[in-house]
Formats: sequence, structure tokens, C-alpha cells
Amino acid sequence: MKDVLVSVIIPSYNAKETLAQAVESALAQEVPLEVLIIDDGSKVPAMETLAAFWGDERIRILRNEHNEGVAAARNRGIREARGRYIAFLDADDWWADGKLPAQLSAMEKSKAVLSCTARELMNADGSSRGKVISVPKEIHYPDLLKGNCINCSSAVILTEVAREFPMEHDDAHEDYILWLKVLRKYGDAVGISKPYLKYRLSADSKSGSKWKSAVMTYRVYRYMGYSHWKAAGFFLKYAVNGARKYM
Repeated sequence: MKDVLVSVIIPSYNAKETLAQAVESALAQEVPLEVLIIDDGSKVPAMETLAAFWGDERIRILRNEHNEGVAAARNRGIREARGRYIAFLDADDWWADGKLPAQLSAMEKSKAVLSCTARELMNADGSSRGKVISVPKEIHYPDLLKGNCINCSSAVILTEVAREFPMEHDDAHEDYILWLKVLRKYGDAVGISKPYLKYRLSADSKSGSKWKSAVMTYRVYRYMGYSHWKAAGFFLKYAVNGARKYM
């Protein structure tokens, strides 16, 4: 394909029930794009799950023979991307129409290298929980340390910047580490407080357990180079913000 503006990266592991909806929502975005599906060793290959999309040249399926984890899957997509921008989308989430055009416009105006949107919380069956998590218009590094407001499935980032900071540390929130590194070097991210992302909640997700997620967040601060005491201070702020967010 020529003139790809956005590469949408979708890691997929045994997501046969939800993957087609995620892909369909990406293809509906009115920008020149490609959809890179990294099939991370699924029992039912993504090629079979997406039979309805065969022939769409915008779709590329990259298969790992063994499950390597979401960070490695996204990194493979980043390496293979042809677009100027990368948009991340998890296989159990989906987008509303107009998401990518709105973010690209905001990034061009602000000169930000990273953007995100608000998200609507959804049940496992795809029904709405009636709760929207907003984002600020400008996201500053000190504020991001207090809690991760950038959901990965809502993020758009310049490809060259994503390649500068590969995702790592599967035992933590690898996307949160990436956002912090990017903001620390490149300045503020831009947020669009419209729930373009439909975010499916599942107890089976990597951070579905609140305790597990809390431990992973603490590790983020340590991987960012902060001392135990500093990390503990940031973690307390994260805990307070998290409690408010889901009230």
C-alpha cells in the first residue's frame, strides 16, 4: 500500500470473540491507514477469525508461533509499521467513528507527538456501563506521574518516537512506561475528552486485578529510575486518583 498515514497495531491472543469488531472500527476511520494484527500464538489463528475481511489490502496479519506477550507483539507492529503515525488498539476494545481524524488534527495543531482520548467503560458483552473516563486537554509529565490517564487503545504516537522507546517490562504497565519516557523528552501530550474509545472491562485482562495492577504501577516508577521512597510517594497519589476515577 502507498500513502499510509496511520498504522493501527492490534495485538491479538485468543481474541476470536472480539477481534473482528476492533478491526472493523479501525477500518471505518476516514484516514489512509493499514491495520497490523499481531497474532501472538492464538489457538485459533487470526486469519480464520477475520475471514470476512479477506481481500482488504489494508489488513496485514503477522503471526508469532508462540505467545510472546503484548509488549513484544506491539514492538513487532511498530517495527513493521509504514505509517507516519501509530495508533494502538487492543483486540477487545473498539473505536467510535471519527477518532483518528480528530486526534491527527489535534496533534498537527499542538505539534504534540502523542495524543489520547476519553473512554467509555463497557461490560464484557459490549454493553455500556454508563461511565466515561475523561482526559485533560494537555497532559504534563508531573501530572502523568500521579496516574496514567493515557489508555493504550486510545493513543496515537509518531512512529519515529515509538521506535525510539520500545515497550518493555511485561511485569509492569509497559505502555505507561512509554508515555512517561515520551513526555519526559518531548513535552506535553494532547487529550481529547470525547469517548472515542469503547473500553471493554474484563477480569481476565493483564491488569484486571486491582492488586496486580497496583504492584505493576509501583514497578513503573522503579523502572523509570525513581527510588523506593519516591516510587512510594507517586504510588500513593496514583491510588487516590484511581479511587476517584472509578467512583
